[in-house]
Amino acid sequence: MATPIVVPALGESVTEATVAKWMKQVGDPVKVDEPLLELETDKVTLEVFATANGTLGEIASPAGSVVAVGTVVGQIADGAAGAKANGSGAPAAKPAAAAAAAAPAPAKAAPAAAPAKAGTPIVVPALGESVVEGTVAKWMKQVGDNVKEGEALLELETDKVTLEVFAAVSGTLSEIAAPAGSVVAVGAVIGQVGGSGAAAGKAAPAAAPAAAPAAPAATGDDLAPAVRKLVAENNLDPAKIPATGKDGRLTKEDILTYLDKQKAAPAAAPAPTPAPVARPAAPPAPAVETPHVPRPLAPNEERVPMSRLRRVIANRLKQAQNSAAMLTTFNEVDMGAVMALRDKYKEGFEKRHKVKLGFMGFFVRAALQALKEIPAVNAEIDGNDIIFKNHYDIGVAVGTEQGLVVPVVRNADKMSLAEIEAKIAELGRRARDGKLAIEELMGGTFTISNGGVYGSLMSTPILNTPQSGILGMHKIQQRPMAVDGKIEIRPMMYLALSYDHRIIDGREAVTFLVRMKDCLEDPQRLILEV
Repeated sequence: MATPIVVPALGESVTEATVAKWMKQVGDPVKVDEPLLELETDKVTLEVFATANGTLGEIASPAGSVVAVGTVVGQIADGAAGAKANGSGAPAAKPAAAAAAAAPAPAKAAPAAAPAKAGTPIVVPALGESVVEGTVAKWMKQVGDNVKEGEALLELETDKVTLEVFAAVSGTLSEIAAPAGSVVAVGAVIGQVGGSGAAAGKAAPAAAPAAAPAAPAATGDDLAPAVRKLVAENNLDPAKIPATGKDGRLTKEDILTYLDKQKAAPAAAPAPTPAPVARPAAPPAPAVETPHVPRPLAPNEERVPMSRLRRVIANRLKQAQNSAAMLTTFNEVDMGAVMALRDKYKEGFEKRHKVKLGFMGFFVRAALQALKEIPAVNAEIDGNDIIFKNHYDIGVAVGTEQGLVVPVVRNADKMSLAEIEAKIAELGRRARDGKLAIEELMGGTFTISNGGVYGSLMSTPILNTPQSGILGMHKIQQRPMAVDGKIEIRPMMYLALSYDHRIIDGREAVTFLVRMKDCLEDPQRLILEV
């Protein structure tokens, strides 16, 4: 029986890849979890692993082929079928001469397929648009533990969300190939579920071949196309570069790390400084990747690694500052009318709609009014074009223990105030529990961040790129204000709009905030849309 070799999920928005090379040829024996071929996308090079023991019976997509996700690129035949793979027409001739000798073979061949049954690989699933890798946060099972189909085995952490990977079959966790803290690519095999704990013994042999393939790197013959291109462009000797890939092969990251290390230590060899010349256009990017020398700790200090989510948040915020012409403008709102309306109707509202009446619903509705008047705030820059969006998907920033996430209220303009409040409450609850789906964190057109819940009086929020605007809400503060020639104590809030000045002019930013101020100080406008 043949087992298909299928192109795995490559990440949302990545629908196809190029077959870089096959590591096995037709007729070669293969084992579960052994790499069969390399696929190359515009973002990453990844390996496809065998999911059964047997023989490589067919290569349907040779090196250089462009293949879509889900395509069958080859077949693994079981032990008995291995003879078929050596020639498409030959099998029929040989059995005729040795029918008697071949008869017992199938009986013995059957046990050879058993290991495939005993080990079902645990594969890193698709992690969302442009996300090609994640970090193993923790394993909920240990080697030897019994697992049931559909039971959570481990947690993966990405820059956007923490998600669980579930068992595809019932059995025993026989191998953990990627312990907690490992960075793993989409489609990578990170463990095995076997029929019994004995299957765990297969983990040891996997480490042995890793040391042997160091020699081929010296020739560069078996390098992936993307790696070979980097080596050629930078005039490098692959034999001198430490390899961390599967079976000792070089990866893109190995090349870039090697170049960054050369660049980080030019003083040690002032005469030959090839690295800076080789990559003249890259100075800004390596700044984050440049190897960092940890400083010594004082007796009362503690060093704790940043989580993956925190590292990506830091990089993206810095990227937003570097890529956008960001500017912030302010206004202030008298919250008296909204507070009075809320106090008057909150009990009836909660009784009827089963959700509390907060302030965020009013701000979302006011923002929608302003976005419709100033469409540039709801748009984004794409190269030399502006994309105006005729839909309103409002991101609401939520603080969690892992960091800030921004779930999206989709089609908010088509929702009632009660529906908006219910959706925000639901998204906030699931964000804090780490239960958000990846799709709920993507595709927003405008973001609202409420620093007031933490006591912030004023701030300049950073854009959630590629969006062009973000609204910062703040603490409601009793302040003396001049009202009709008299001093009154009023509940005031500062509003901050950070925006991309490349697409939004100052006049439009100020008009946006004035429009929100009008709607919040006279909430009837939200009903009448005037």
